[in-house]
Amino acid sequence: MDLLAFERKLDATIMRKRLDIQEALKRPMKQKRKLRIFISNTFYPAKEAGEGEEGSVASWELRVEGRLLDDTKNDPNKVKRKFSSFFKSLVIELDKDLYGPDNHLVEWHRTLTTQETDGFQVKRPGDKNVRCTILLLLDYQPLQFKLDPRLARLLGVHTQTRPVIISALWQYIKTHKLQDSHEREFINCDKYLEQIFACPRMKFAEIPQRLNPLLHPPDPIVINHVISVEGTETKQTACYDIDVEVDDTLKTQMNNFLLSTASQQEIQSLDNKIHETVETINQLKTNREFFLSFAKDPQQFINKWIISQTRDLKTMTDVVGNPEEERRAEFYYQPWAQEAVCRYFYTKVQQKRAELEQALGIRNS
Repeated sequence: MDLLAFERKLDATIMRKRLDIQEALKRPMKQKRKLRIFISNTFYPAKEAGEGEEGSVASWELRVEGRLLDDTKNDPNKVKRKFSSFFKSLVIELDKDLYGPDNHLVEWHRTLTTQETDGFQVKRPGDKNVRCTILLLLDYQPLQFKLDPRLARLLGVHTQTRPVIISALWQYIKTHKLQDSHEREFINCDKYLEQIFACPRMKFAEIPQRLNPLLHPPDPIVINHVISVEGTETKQTACYDIDVEVDDTLKTQMNNFLLSTASQQEIQSLDNKIHETVETINQLKTNREFFLSFAKDPQQFINKWIISQTRDLKTMTDVVGNPEEERRAEFYYQPWAQEAVCRYFYTKVQQKRAELEQALGIRNS
């Protein structure tokens, strides 16, 4: 019984943990990692036209690539994430003086049909150093917003998800006791909130709507780079490290745990074994009690056992009464016999009377 109680406790604990994991998976589980961006440019000098060969003008090629640091260190079999999957858009802005207003921008924006890639490349003619600006807009999942500068200073939050921003605002309201003591659904704005939201008082339900004008798209990451065509080396590379958020590896393990059927099958087989063992224990317990009571008082045990077997035999054969007792004369000299005979005759007289009245057509009122 103690083992069964322990098993019930264990089942309850496992079920609670599964529910905890399911709840945890509903919330975003992110961890910060370093994404190293490699910006390389290769210079191709001009070639003069020779015999059988065409000439070419000087040109350069810019490549923007990147990878997570220690991405496959912990798990060599892990599929490497494509570079473009970290970004919503990428814009390369070249020197407008050199390439004019129509040819100085190279843009990439994520769409529903976007194919992920390991890098981006731009090729242009030229033999002079080129200043370029690379704008990278991270693809935040879930979406993040940049706060209005005044609200950001007040809450100490710069760029965050909407739930975190609302939570930080609620924390500020609680800390400064701005909730109306009588009408609890209202907030009495202090001088800072009054300036930001342009109202002295507002309802809780209005907060998300009033926050909308104060939330802006996050700032892109800006990298200023010089495409160099000077020097002896034709290829030059620069590295930049940026922080990105990736799904916590624990999330995958949690998902695998919830989706795993192997553990469920194992638990089911163990449950079956437990039930079989309990049945065996109960059977052995019954046998033990049977033999112990026989050893304690054999005569009384056998008498009780015969009576019990007789009852069982009557039940099995549908026999009414007790034939063994009823065949003896003493059985009919008991106090109840006289009353039973009277009741029997009274019932018979009533039965005959009813039959006679029915035959004569007399209605019994």
